Parts: sequence; C-alpha cells; structure tokens
Amino acid sequence: MMEIEKEHWDIVIKPRGSNFSLNIKEVWKYRDLVRMYIHRDIVTQYKQTILGPFWYVIQALFTTILYMFVFGGIAQISTDGLPQVLFYLSGIVCWNYFLECLNKGSGTFSSNASVFSKVYFPRLVVPISGAISGLLKFFIQFTLFFIAYLYYCFFTDAAITPNAYILLFPLLIFLLAGFGIGFGMIVSSMTTKYRDLAILFTFISSLWMYITPVIYPLSVMEQNYADYMWIIQLNPLTSIIEVMRYGWMGVGTFTWLSFTYSIVVTLFSMIFGIWIFNKVERSFIDVV
Repeated sequence: MMEIEKEHWDIVIKPRGSNFSLNIKEVWKYRDLVRMYIHRDIVTQYKQTILGPFWYVIQALFTTILYMFVFGGIAQISTDGLPQVLFYLSGIVCWNYFLECLNKGSGTFSSNASVFSKVYFPRLVVPISGAISGLLKFFIQFTLFFIAYLYYCFFTDAAITPNAYILLFPLLIFLLAGFGIGFGMIVSSMTTKYRDLAILFTFISSLWMYITPVIYPLSVMEQNYADYMWIIQLNPLTSIIEVMRYGWMGVGTFTWLSFTYSIVVTLFSMIFGIWIFNKVERSFIDVV
C-alpha cells in the first residue's frame, strides 16, 4: 500500500500559546523587515530636507538655549553648580530618546492598521524597530553633549568629576527604551478601542517632562517642594536622568533604592505591555 507523503510547509502560522510570549525566534526570522522599518523611519522623516539628520543637533541645541534663557536666566533655577549647557543637554538627550520610543510604541496599532490587516508578521517588529531607529537621534544628540562635556572638562575649571557609575550608561539606554516601549504598547493597546484615550495620552505626555528632572535638579525639589517629592519619585525616569548626571559629572541624587525602583517599574511595564499587546493583537483589526 502506497504511503501518503507528508506535506511540508516553509512557514506555519499558529496562535501564540501565551500572552507573555516575546516570540524572539520569530522576530529574528523577520530581521530583514526590522531593518526595512529602521531604514523607513530614518529616511522618510528627513526625506527632501536640506540638513537631514543635522536637524537632531539643531533641535537639541535650540532647546538647550531656550532652557538656559527661560529656566536658567529668568526663573533662576539652580543646576547644582553644573554648567547649564551640560545640565540641560544631559536631560534633553535622555528625555528625547524616551519620548521617541514612547511615541513609536504608542502608535503601533493605529499607524499600521492598514499593513497589519493585509499581511502577517510579528507585530513586535514595529516598536522594536522604532526603538533601534531612535538610537540614531540619541547618539547624534549625545555626541553634541559629549563635545560640550570634553570642552568643560579640559578647557574650563567647571566642577565635573566623572565616576564609576558612568559604566551604567548602557543600562540607562536600555531602561529608557524598555520603559518607553513597554508603556507605549500599553497605550497603543488601550487606544485601539477607546480613541479618546489618545487625546488624554498626548496631554499627559506633554506634562510628563515637568515631573522629570530635565529642567531642574532633584535637590531643588527636595529643598523647596518637599511635599511634592513623592510625585517625582514615583516617576521611574527621575533616577535614570539623575544617574546619567551623577555618573558623567559627579553631581546628582543617586541611591540604589531609587535606581532599583526604576529597573523594577521598567521590567513591569515591559511585561504588562507585552501581555496586553499580545492580547489585543489577536482582535484589534475587528475593532479598528
């Protein structure tokens, strides 16, 4: 009796077994698509522009000058003895990268609904590629910070004392990306069904920076606004930016307790974000 030859399939699409699954193996198979998304994000943003990625430098530079004029000059907010350029740039670089990852993650479903409805690929490709493409902007702006950092270290008498905590810098980048992607996926999953939450999120994100020590040091809040410190301390970005300044310049409020809190909150946001992202992914096309 002739045996029936088993069918062989190159790709098998089957439902995910767990909502907590990252499915890294499948994302790795689509690494070419990740590269395509990264290329698209970089090229389309500055296509038909004269200065191209140099706008990243202009953005950070003019924002720093504005902060120096408004917060450092008019409001006379202390920078803990650090040069204002370094103080504001260090906060701007971190905040911009977090916001970039957050925006990419929060727009995953709404911005790609037409693509998701036509072809299958791991949806996590979109927020992951957004975080990677955002590294270009981050490192360009960080280069601006580093040039100013070298100038103040070798050509001025500014009190800058880097220390061993500078080695935490790669971890800080991961935490910024992880928290941005995780929280962004939560927002993206919620706004597929409740569109007005997108308006609320835009409002919240515009105010978020003011409870993050970008334009002021944590020491100022401890001295003058101690009653509101709990709000700022609940923000996981607080210790990340403080560690950035403390490691590179030796000035800032650093405790392992607050830094561990930021790590825990970041991991929780990533886990919860992946869970709700995978859950909504199965049915969001019907809702959108």
